[in-house]
Amino acid sequence: MRFSELGLRAAINDAVDALGYVEPTPIQEKAIPLILDGCDIIGSAQTGTGKTAAFSLPILSRLGPNGPGPRCLVLEPTRELAQQTYDNFLKFARYTQLRVGLIYGGVGYGPQREALARGVDVVVATPGRLLDHLGQGTLRLDRTKFVVLDEADRMLDMGFLPDVRRILLKCPKERQTLLFSATIPPALETLCAWALHDPVKVEIGARRAPAETVRHVLYPVALAQKQALLLALLEQIHWESVILFCRTKRSADEVVNVLKRAHHKAAVIHSDRSQKERQQALEGFKSGYYEVLVATDVAARGLDIADVSHVINYEVPEHPEDYVHRIGRTGRAQASGDAFTLMTAGDAPHVAGIERFISKKVDRVKLEGFDYQYTALFDEQRLGSLADRKTRGVRLGKGYFYGPARKR
Repeated sequence: MRFSELGLRAAINDAVDALGYVEPTPIQEKAIPLILDGCDIIGSAQTGTGKTAAFSLPILSRLGPNGPGPRCLVLEPTRELAQQTYDNFLKFARYTQLRVGLIYGGVGYGPQREALARGVDVVVATPGRLLDHLGQGTLRLDRTKFVVLDEADRMLDMGFLPDVRRILLKCPKERQTLLFSATIPPALETLCAWALHDPVKVEIGARRAPAETVRHVLYPVALAQKQALLLALLEQIHWESVILFCRTKRSADEVVNVLKRAHHKAAVIHSDRSQKERQQALEGFKSGYYEVLVATDVAARGLDIADVSHVINYEVPEHPEDYVHRIGRTGRAQASGDAFTLMTAGDAPHVAGIERFISKKVDRVKLEGFDYQYTALFDEQRLGSLADRKTRGVRLGKGYFYGPARKR
């Protein structure tokens, strides 16, 4: 099927053509006709599958000419996701007169108030700043016809669910509501039952499975050698760009300083950085100025960063879902990618949880030529073997392998 066959109006199809899109992805092919028909949706798809276009294109197609608004509200859990979704709406609305506004924290209120005063058809927002505008009377949602709750499980994790409920109470009951989430925990099931009307479930791919194009492995290492192994990995593997994940803001700051001392062009992004600093880091990484982007899980979900060759988990995530989302930053849109996780003895329970979640044992590997200190992790008996020893190293003993990543 081609985009021109999905029933989008001409101005939206023209924008799609100008962007070079020809065939919709599976989530787009399934979701767009349902949204055009007015259905509420609970959508799920693996990362990098074009979810934003799956809801923005049909909404823009149904909005029609300018009218009193806003008529569409899109809620995002982070500023970066809000900015990205806003940018996509602008691209898709380029041949219409529809106006799009962006509302998030960390920046001044003035430009946002001015944009709202001029009038907008679509508002893309984070919950906290949106509530501020509602409280100040600079924004009303009583004409909203479409509500999108994007990355809903992430909003739940970040404690935004009470805010989301307060916002939805400001919207008309007669509306079309679209919820996209990687997982549907019980709290979200309750929200869906309350906020959505007879929703259709659209699920593409296994929600617990990393993309098949991503090769992911574990590097066991003693805690004292973790930084040294990271630097050795970056010396030996063949990479173009790396997103490196840490659990805490403090750890992210420490690691970016280590990388800079080793003469790597690196930037850091986490919630204690100002919005200007976060945007500069993200844009610098996208443009290729920075080789390594060090991030907490604020960057794990949804961000559209093309051509990331490697993801490195400097610290194992506590939640298995975050592992899938982190390594999904590479191998996007059917491209290949590599994801490495540095594992210390204290990470063993979290790794076991990840392996149960994805129903697969992750291969343990060693970096050739690295002078390892002993760790009890090396005594583990693991099952399985690597299919391609030419690209993945040669067998050691006890289930371990030497070898850097495959050459590109």
